[in-house]
Amino acid sequence: MADRAYSDAEIDAAVALLQDAERLRDAQELVARAAPQLQRVLNTALSQGGWFGDIHDQAVQAVAREEDLSQRAVAISTLVAEETRLGMLVGVAVGFELARTLEADTSKGE
Repeated sequence: MADRAYSDAEIDAAVALLQDAERLRDAQELVARAAPQLQRVLNTALSQGGWFGDIHDQAVQAVAREEDLSQRAVAISTLVAEETRLGMLVGVAVGFELARTLEADTSKGE
């Protein structure tokens, strides 16, 4: 994996390739094999990054105390969406680094 900046066009083209079912299936199989280890790395990254812990607990408590049920539903939905996006973004960063590490290890063996 090259250590360089990618253009917006390169990123768009690469993301478009992810729509290829077989290509995505290969990636999903790799992730499935590494899932337990990746989960630990993701948990550590989220924890060390300060994304969970006291701030997270405060947000959960604020949502739980919301008396208006419709407002509580919106707050829960928002919190879940934010945490999902955050987990996805940190997960992608972990994935990039995993790919870079695998590529570097493969290059050494050649």
